[in-house]
Amino acid sequence: MQLTAWVNGRFLPLEQATVHIEDRGFQFADGVYEVIACFGGRFLDLKPHLERLERSCSAIDITLPRTLDELSELVEQAYQHNPFEHAMVYIQVTRGVAPRSHLAQQNMVPSLIITVRDLPMPTAEKLEHGVSAITMPDIRWKRCDIKSIALLASVIGKQEASRHGADEGFWLDGQGHVLEGCATNCFAVIDGILVTHPLDHQVLGGITRDMALRVARANAIKVEERAWKLTESGLSECLMSSTTNAVMPVCHIDGKTIGDGSPGPVAIRLRQLMLDEFEALKL
Repeated sequence: MQLTAWVNGRFLPLEQATVHIEDRGFQFADGVYEVIACFGGRFLDLKPHLERLERSCSAIDITLPRTLDELSELVEQAYQHNPFEHAMVYIQVTRGVAPRSHLAQQNMVPSLIITVRDLPMPTAEKLEHGVSAITMPDIRWKRCDIKSIALLASVIGKQEASRHGADEGFWLDGQGHVLEGCATNCFAVIDGILVTHPLDHQVLGGITRDMALRVARANAIKVEERAWKLTESGLSECLMSSTTNAVMPVCHIDGKTIGDGSPGPVAIRLRQLMLDEFEALKL
């Protein structure tokens, strides 16, 4: 398939899609982004993703170059140019192009790009046996609620996880509480309750996280949003969520087995409930 990207007002073949070398996204990581899943041509939570993009832009004083309705239409057009059965749509907004200076110029024209790729799906082995993670002291900045393109800490964390043969890295605060993963939100099942860190400046308000909590509550799975640690008694399962994975059981952390080392009943049930919602999109 010939991939096509939207770059600042027009669709181009991906190999011709370029940005200016003085774009502040390139030189300062001065921008924000979203990743949206599309199943069989139907977008999952498109409006919440675009609303979060707008919030992220507002938080760093960038005005979205398009209205949310216009962005929604552009996302649809981008998918039509790249009609994968299941797709991953990437949207990035930067402050724009200007001579390099930490102080941004006033009234800059933001850059907007949209790309579409095949949606990566978990392997059958990972679905059957779960994934693994390591924990690391949190080295990120203090505004993790903004979906910034400045992802160097996450890159470092992913590389460290890979060196240990793990799939993901979980960030711990100074007291040892699990915050979130390099590219995921984190959950535990403690005394039968689905627990996840509350939303604050240390945690991104994941759209899939929100869906997981909503689906859990709607199906009589008890939920608590509170700080939690891996050392808590009664912890029987761990999970992680993301746009590309829905929820996945995490069966080994720092080389230690969680529960009996197999995907637990809450993870299995919650994943199936979420997949049922994904399937309903296709109808």
